[in-house]
This record gives sequence, C-alpha cells and structure tokens, in this order.
Amino acid sequence: MKFSSIHSKALDVFLGYSFPEPAKAKVTVLPVAYEGTVSYAQGTADGPRAIIDASKEIEFYDEETGTEPYEAGIITLKELKPAQEPEKAVEEVEKAVAKIIADKKFPVVLGGEHSISIGAARALKKKFPSLSVLQFDAHADLRDEYDDSKYSHACAMRRIIEDGCRTVQVGIRSTDKEPLEWSKGKTKIFWAREKARWKQKEILDSLGEDVYITFDVDAFDPSIMPSTGTPEPGGLLWDETLALLRKVFSEKNVVGVDVVEFAPIQGMHAPDFTAAKLVYKMIAYKFEKELATSST
Repeated sequence: MKFSSIHSKALDVFLGYSFPEPAKAKVTVLPVAYEGTVSYAQGTADGPRAIIDASKEIEFYDEETGTEPYEAGIITLKELKPAQEPEKAVEEVEKAVAKIIADKKFPVVLGGEHSISIGAARALKKKFPSLSVLQFDAHADLRDEYDDSKYSHACAMRRIIEDGCRTVQVGIRSTDKEPLEWSKGKTKIFWAREKARWKQKEILDSLGEDVYITFDVDAFDPSIMPSTGTPEPGGLLWDETLALLRKVFSEKNVVGVDVVEFAPIQGMHAPDFTAAKLVYKMIAYKFEKELATSST
C-alpha cells in the first residue's frame, strides 16, 4: 500500500490515517485538551491538536525497529475537553481511559497538562494492581497542593504515589524541599545532572512488571523542546531518551502512555514533530516484536 494513498492531512486523526477495522485496532489515542491548573505559560490545551497535525507528516516506516507501527491499528477518539474543575477533569480522564482498557486497546493519552495523568494512572491501577509509573519530567510534581488545588499539574506524582503506584522519576531537575523530604522512600529519582552515570538496569529494576509511562515533554532539554509551559535547562536529548524507552518496552509490560505539557509555539514546527514522533516511536516499541513476527 502506498504511503500517499492512505495518508491524509484532512483527517483529524493521528497520522492522518483511519484504520479500516476499528474493532481490531490495538491502539487508541485519546486527546485531552485541558489546562485548568497551568501556572506559567499557557497553551497546553492546544497540544493534542498540534501533535495530531504534525503526525500527518510522519513516515509510516520506522527504520529503527524495521516495522510499520500503523499496522498495529491506531484509532483516534474525539478530543476530550474536561470540566475546568481539576478533580472533575481527572475523573473524566479516568472514565475515558477505563473505557479504552475495557475495549482491550493500548491507551495513548495526549495532553494537556500533567494533572490528567492522575486519572489515566487510576484507571490502569484498577486493571493492573501492581502498576508502576515511569515519569519523564523536568519537575518532580510532588507537591501536596499548589494554587489551592490538590489536583494541580504540580501534584500529579504525589497523587499517583498516594494511589499506591510504585514510581520512578527520570530527568528531574526542579523540585521544592518539602515535597522532596516527603518523597524519601516513596519514589526513585534519577536526577538529570547525573544522567552520565545512569544505569538502564537500575532504572528497570526499580520498576515492577506492569508500567505506565507518563512523559512530560519538558523532560527534554529546551534546545530540542522549547514548546512547553515551564522549560528547564539541562534536560534529556533525543537518542538517549529513545534508548531508555526502547529498553523499558522490551523488558516490561508497558500498559499505557501519555505525552503531556506540550504547548505549541506558532510558527515553530520542529517541536510539534518531535512530540508526534515520540508518540509514534513508543507505539513502535510496544508492538515491535508482534509486527516483526507478522511480517516474516
């Protein structure tokens, strides 16, 4: 099948491609246009649409895995615009992700701010009681409350820990003293400044078997990802990030992912494509073995 014959910029779906048999699709993309607790630069509500628009320029073939990940079957739901009240927004996301899981699809949630990850993790925790959460982020997001809300983006990982998930935090380079003290013994932090000494095995050994990946795009260094509300210098670069992600997908049962805190900048297209490519790469890693087997 030729790329040009199935790839449409007019379709408002990931890759610009509608899988012909939705019931057989293995992946469901859930765009969540929410920024109810954003505390600095605005724009994360526009993130999902920008990622989907940029995804229409992605080549279907993934040269790293030697597969065409779109063949796993990807369907895109209508954009969810939750209530502005943070706790209600989290509940709406939880309900939407629970439906995806019930339909036996792999959930890919596009944010939107980081608070939506609480709802996604809660839905998956009910299905996978020993769920671990692997967070890529510049910020620890461990505050108990921020701007009078316990469901702020700055509280996402604290709520997830309180929900009983084992957590591993990668790329962190910004936190406050009180939440850091609270988190001792409750989470494993891999600081960005120490990334030259990271051992992939140590990160993987800190996780359980079932893993949810929450990827705040400000985990990346601003040199490759300026399009986020609170960029922090000293972040992760592309190849080292993908190497770790591929290892996690290879050795763990990744049960869902999100990409959050993307705030597109008008006229700057590279970050949009980077975020879209990140999503496609994670789908590639999830179904790498399955697709490789089916093509032989």
